[in-house]
Formats: sequence, structure tokens, C-alpha cells
Amino acid sequence: MKRILSALMFFAVAISPLAGQDVIDRIVAIVDENIILQSELNQFAYTYAVQSKIDISKNPEAFAALREKILDELIIQKVLLVKAKEDSIEVDARQIDSMLDEQIKGMVRQVGSEKKLEDELGMSMRKIRNRFREQIEERALVENLKSKKLATISVGKGEIEEFYKTMKDSLPRVEESVNLSHILVSVSAGGDAREKALAKIKEVQQKLEAGEPFEKLAQEYSDDPSGSRGGDLGFIQRGDLVVPYEEAAFALEIGQISDIVETEFGFHIIKLEDRLGEKIRTRHILVQVPITDEDEKRTLAFLDSLRSAILAGEISFTDAAKKYSEDETTREQGGNLGWFEIRQIQLPEFKQVAETLEVGDISHPIKGQVGYHLVRLNDKKAAREISFDEDYEQLKAWALQLKREKFFRSWVQELKKEFYIKKNT
Repeated sequence: MKRILSALMFFAVAISPLAGQDVIDRIVAIVDENIILQSELNQFAYTYAVQSKIDISKNPEAFAALREKILDELIIQKVLLVKAKEDSIEVDARQIDSMLDEQIKGMVRQVGSEKKLEDELGMSMRKIRNRFREQIEERALVENLKSKKLATISVGKGEIEEFYKTMKDSLPRVEESVNLSHILVSVSAGGDAREKALAKIKEVQQKLEAGEPFEKLAQEYSDDPSGSRGGDLGFIQRGDLVVPYEEAAFALEIGQISDIVETEFGFHIIKLEDRLGEKIRTRHILVQVPITDEDEKRTLAFLDSLRSAILAGEISFTDAAKKYSEDETTREQGGNLGWFEIRQIQLPEFKQVAETLEVGDISHPIKGQVGYHLVRLNDKKAAREISFDEDYEQLKAWALQLKREKFFRSWVQELKKEFYIKKNT
């Protein structure tokens, strides 16, 4: 329930069915010098009821029970907040920014876009961030207090053995799993297409220098979906943009327009609209370099040739990945993607490889979202019951989680005795 409240906090307060209604508020609980209002409780309760598909009119008893549970959790959150302030728990500004970003992204996903969120709340994204920053800071204080308290809890081998013996029959099976490596090669455009795209973005640049509005040119020329919004990408956290774009954008002053920037998506011209710490709001005009059938054929021919060379022993898969793969996260590891349960593999073509290839086999080129892959099946493990020796680290993590949860519940109950708490329901 604590994790549920954290996930609901923003959406409940901002977009609850009660948010736009006039209600006579009252205090439903007091924790030390802090209060919980009926409107706050109702916002969480109604939002969770909707997400849990609880029909309030048909099942009022279930809703009443839910409302009582949520009130108890809100009281606990207030108790922990008071304790965090008493203990002078600190919160890093970057932690708050990161948590705020995640919550706002969740809100945007719920309503569909930043523009819809702004319309729903009747305020700009800057004001939305400012409005909810205090709530996020309180959440961060509570989380840091909890982390500090739980950091002292550990489990020994005897406790792990006892956990395994007690829980063995209810622990999940280890499903059939595979270890995969891949080589990723994107489809790059031929020289003529690149030169045409570069000429087009230079034409846009000249129009900007002549004083034509950025938004108008984005609507007219940009190949990105944001073009219809004048190229507006909204606020984006540092690290969430491709490197060349990010480096150019963060180097700009507010209102400044960049030179032409080339990324894997094509050619960009970027305008910095606003900056909030490690987040920037930019507009851009993108001219893509069109990919032709010939470009696809050229990439497939290269990968077919590389596969043949690997199978002939002319180069190892590991060395080929280090030399040719464009996946920067796995290239230095020889393309190794690690272990996956077969049922959890999302890409159908990768799943087919896992199910049909023999250990050591290499697939033909597979089309993915960002290019073509050669995939090697390095190893495969059959489904089995969980084992103390083979799965020791996983068992240790489960045992530690359970011990910490029990400790935390007990500690919170003792902590509540230190504060004045009154429920007015």
C-alpha cells in the first residue's frame, strides 16, 4: 500500500474527480502538528478505486474498507515525515528532480501528452513542477529515512537457509532461460540522400537567419512528429537525449538557436526555450535522411557476409561484435546481452531464436527497431525448481526483503507511540 500511495500521489492530487469540485473540508486525522484533510483522503481513495475497478456505488463496503486502509497509510507517512525532520534527514536536489521527473512522466502517460496535462490542470509545465515539488521533497525525506533505517538490516547464511526451508514450496520455479549475444548494425542512408537532407536543413537555417519564426519553420519543414507543435519537445532530463543533440542543447543560452547538429535520426536545428536544473525544454527542426530499399539491401548483405565469416572461423562472434556492433552498451562485452527467461523476451524474432536455435548457432539477420541484428545463442538452461546452491543470491535478496519488511512494520508501530495521533472518522 505504501508503494501504491507513492505511485498515486501526483495523479490523485492533480486529476482526482474531486479536484474541481467545491467541498466542505474537514480534518480526518491529526499527527503531531500535521493534519490530513478529508479532501486529501478522498482523492487517494477515489483514484485507487478507479484504478482497481472498484464500483463505489455497487460496493460501498469495499470502498469504505479501502478508504480506512488508505487513511492508516497516510497517517504512517505523516509519522515518518515528522521523524525524518526530527532526525535532520537530508535530500539531494538531484534526487528530488529525478523523482519529480518520474511522477510527471507518469501523469503525462495517464492523460496522453504534456499539452493535455497543462490543459487538464490549467497551468504550464513549469508551474506544475513548482506546485508538486514540496510533495516530492516530503516523499524523498521519508524514503531516505527508511533507507537509512533499513541499511542496518542484513541476513546471515543460517537465516537464508531457514527462509529456503520455510518458503521452498511457495517459491517460483526458475523458468527456461537463454544467454544471448548480438551484433547490431543500423541501416544508414546512401551519400546522395544525405546530401539532399543536408541541403534542406541548410535552407531552413538560412530562413531562420533571415528572421522567419522557428515555430512556423518547424511546422513546415520538420520530419519529427513535434513539428505540428512548432518543434516543442517539452522538458527532458539530461541523459534522456541522444548525445550530439544533448551536448548542443545544453550548451545553448535560453532563446539561442544552434548550428546544424547531426544525430542518428538526421539533421537538427535546436532552440533552447527554458531550463530547470538538469532539465531543458527545446524546440527542434529535424530533417531525416531517407532510407531506401538499396540501403536495406546493403546492410543485409554486410551482415550475411559477416555471419559467413564467423561460421567459417575467420573471426569470432565476440571480436565481430567489438568491431562492428553499434550497441554501445554491449559492444565491449562482445555483444553479450546476458540471461533471459524465454517467456520474458519481448521481440518475437529474438524469442524465436531462443526457442529454435541450438547452443552456438547464429541467426540470420533479424530486423529490429533500430537496425538489424545477428543473434547468437550462447547457452540455454531448462526450467527447474529453485535450488539453494544455484540461486543463493536470489534467495538472499528475498530473505533480506522479507526481514526488512517485518522489521519496518514493527518499527513503525513503535514509532507511532511517540506521537500524538487522532483519527476523526
